[in-house]
Amino acid sequence: MFLFIALFCLLSSLHMTACAAQQSENDSEPNGFRVVTVSRGLVFPWSVAFLPGGDFLVTERGGRMLLLGNDGKTRVVTGLPDIHSAGQGGLLDVITDPDFKSNRTIYFSFVAKGPGGSGTEVARAVLEDAELKNTRIIFRAKPKTPGNIHFGSRLLASPDGTLIITLGEKGRMREAQNISNHLGSIIRINPDGSIPQDNPFLDRKGYPAALYTYGNRNIQGIALHPETGIIWFHEHGPKGGDEINILMPGVNYGWPVITYGVDYSGAVISDKTAAPGMEQPVVYWVPSIAPSGMTIYDGTLFPKWKGNIFIGALVQRHLRRVVLRDNNVVKQEILLKNLKERIRDVRTGPDGFLYLLTDSANGRLLRLEPHPGQ
Repeated sequence: MFLFIALFCLLSSLHMTACAAQQSENDSEPNGFRVVTVSRGLVFPWSVAFLPGGDFLVTERGGRMLLLGNDGKTRVVTGLPDIHSAGQGGLLDVITDPDFKSNRTIYFSFVAKGPGGSGTEVARAVLEDAELKNTRIIFRAKPKTPGNIHFGSRLLASPDGTLIITLGEKGRMREAQNISNHLGSIIRINPDGSIPQDNPFLDRKGYPAALYTYGNRNIQGIALHPETGIIWFHEHGPKGGDEINILMPGVNYGWPVITYGVDYSGAVISDKTAAPGMEQPVVYWVPSIAPSGMTIYDGTLFPKWKGNIFIGALVQRHLRRVVLRDNNVVKQEILLKNLKERIRDVRTGPDGFLYLLTDSANGRLLRLEPHPGQ
């Protein structure tokens, strides 16, 4: 039966059939790499970015941005805006501008207070030594609402020069289908905060101009495939129903009208897993793995991993390797299960290593290296 389901998933159209991930996963521990601790003592780290010369920028959910030097020294970056750290909110993602070497610009997402509650915001700034200068807010999710869950938020510098921002629905699931606000959506802006003129809802009355997709729950991972140019993202679902999707402009991804999960209480959210005009996931997980962080490996040190998706699992405490073929998931592998760590972020380093952040009060920045002689 499992073989039939796997074959059916492989042959089915991407836009017609979602495939349950548990039918194709392979629980194994590899021996082709070793895990090296780069830094420890991080307090609930959320994101890591790479700087020229081998330094790292790391965000901590509590509101600190750290500059980890390749000399072993750690400095706290100054010049951040006011950050509201509560629940799942705080200082979240950080990325560098594609032209960072010349302009020293970074982008970061965080949670800020405002009338009505809190919400995700995005800023750009110039990093000079360990100080942020010319910090400017380029996006504010509206409306601000009560509650401290489901903020998103990952950032991606798209090859077309725009900035992609993933958001959550703040726990207000029905708002993900409300196209008059930003809750439960993906946003697309220019790096200066202006609106791209080819955004899908730009000329539609009542739609926010920055809106790119909607019907999303809580996106904590997004990555560009280096060979195909396709942007992949995952949804942190409810109890069951975590998803991997392909980013397409103007698409309704269905939450909460369609879902493969149930509420944490066990209550039914929807009796539908498909509906007209709503996109099916490429793959979904039941039970949930609680995904966070995402990269598509494009280094040379692990040739067998090239083009594979890597996702951190919070609840199931492992690193998930997802193998693609023709935009379908054909294999999965559970890595680092014996580490027993919640993995918050996953990145491919410019040096070809794979880097992870573990989510705890004594979090670590880890590096996966091939065994000598491999």
